[in-house]
Amino acid sequence: MASVTSLSDSVQQHLASALTATRPEAAGADPLLRRSDRADYQANGILALAKKAKANPRELATEVVSHIVTGDLIKDVEVSGPGFLNITIGDRAITGNLAARYADDTGRLGVPHAEHPGTTVIDYAQPNVAKEMHVGHLRSAVIGDSVAQLLEFTGESVVRRHHIGDWGTQFGMLIQYLEEHPHELDHEAGEVSGEEAMSNLDRLYKAARRHFDSDEEFKTRARRRVVDLQAGDPKTLAAWQKFVDESKIYFFSVFEKLDMEIRDADIVGESGYNDMLAETCRMLEESGVAVRSEGALCVFFEDVKGPDGNQVPLIVQKSDGGYGYAATDLSAIRDRVFNLKADTLLYVVDARQSLHFKMVFETARRAGWLNEDVTAQQLAFGTVLGKDGKPFKTRAGETVRLVDLLDEAIDRASAVVREKAQDLSEQEIAERGTQVGIGAVKYADLSTSANRDYKFDLDQMVSLNGDTSVYLQYAYARIQSILRKAGDVRPGAHPELELHEAERALGLHLDAFAETVAEAAREYAPHKLTAYLYQLASLFTSFYDKCPVIKPAPPRDVAENRLFLSDVTARTLHRGMALLGIRTPERL
Repeated sequence: MASVTSLSDSVQQHLASALTATRPEAAGADPLLRRSDRADYQANGILALAKKAKANPRELATEVVSHIVTGDLIKDVEVSGPGFLNITIGDRAITGNLAARYADDTGRLGVPHAEHPGTTVIDYAQPNVAKEMHVGHLRSAVIGDSVAQLLEFTGESVVRRHHIGDWGTQFGMLIQYLEEHPHELDHEAGEVSGEEAMSNLDRLYKAARRHFDSDEEFKTRARRRVVDLQAGDPKTLAAWQKFVDESKIYFFSVFEKLDMEIRDADIVGESGYNDMLAETCRMLEESGVAVRSEGALCVFFEDVKGPDGNQVPLIVQKSDGGYGYAATDLSAIRDRVFNLKADTLLYVVDARQSLHFKMVFETARRAGWLNEDVTAQQLAFGTVLGKDGKPFKTRAGETVRLVDLLDEAIDRASAVVREKAQDLSEQEIAERGTQVGIGAVKYADLSTSANRDYKFDLDQMVSLNGDTSVYLQYAYARIQSILRKAGDVRPGAHPELELHEAERALGLHLDAFAETVAEAAREYAPHKLTAYLYQLASLFTSFYDKCPVIKPAPPRDVAENRLFLSDVTARTLHRGMALLGIRTPERL
């Protein structure tokens, strides 16, 4: 199925031709077309053109109008104000365009692929081995998953990378404890659940920490174990692998609850770059990008200074020969650029790490690994806040476990579904409650611009009123119910029919899906898609209130056309929500 040219693109082309016909030197000028409450579209580009040509904008606008061919697409154009063009689209064009989208059997609704797709490596969902995932891990996972899906939908080749914290000095303590208590991570017959895996790790971590803090001899043995680990001692590596494997059981259970696919092959933790660290340091030192300072290998920056006014360096290798995060992150950039052949590197990481990444990217640029053709960007996200506007904590002041938060969202959503459910079994209520609860959490996160903090308020998230995923899911389920109740009347496009203003508003908004998806992908901004979908559900509600679909029964052709508009809306909601990682149940 070929892609469908949107109405706004078609109008844009007509206006561009009229501008060129009026002023040949204006070829390529942007008509600045946008949706308007005065007409279907308004074009403001003539003002800039008139200024450049030292012409009267209203006269120039009138001249441009004389070159616009009206017909099925552009029904009417009038000059308004100082030289704006108000454009009305023909009903036939709206219905015909949606019919072409409806006929697309690929599920893409006629949305074109990007003209020049490339390869993006996206680094997101980065939990730590042997540690509980908390609310802070939520945003990286949810935002990263949606951006990856948006990019793939536009034709980009996407490589997912989960840079888990699986290396470092704390493993000496854990491995040494396991060595002295060898059966702590043994499993009984049968599979271990994610919750059990985490509780095993948590118990072991706390016991090892107690030993480390109170027993000097154990502390010495643990530190020696770090040296063995870094030297690649097989027995020590085998014990380390046990921690990684146990943690993965837990990670996968959390990501499954989040309704998110994380593939084992995409998990390349800090340890995955160990073999590159020495070479990375050598390359930086030989090229003069990094210099030795007090025994450490450092990169200095003019604009990064501490409170004392001295430059604060990026330390790539410590004076004792150990490697910091910078060495790992720089090695990962080399791998992603030269082995994975990426044009774009995206890092979905907490805004508090912005300075670190700014320094790492600048170092990679100085080394020649990043340039105009290969770019790196941090998609920085803000903090999750409680209702009180402070960072989200338990009553005891501890960080909130991610699993507890998701379970509570599912419980709240199940109560909402149960209250509204008319013919759902207990099993269906549980299934829908999970889809609504997880959808509510994801949508609340994605509907806020990533770099802003947001308040985690479950009551608001599972509300049927307002800008929530539940409102969108109910809109979708409602349309499915309408389609089921329509009996032998089936959806069918009738371009010859005149449209009600609510039908026109819905149709024009449906047409904007492709450009919204393209913009959300280009700007890594899922919140632009959530805003579009919320408005779509609101316009559908208005359409359904004003335009009878089944009762009182309109003429058959009108009923078919309204069912068709309803079905295109449902398909757009379904596709858009899927790009956010949210399910749309058929019945609620």
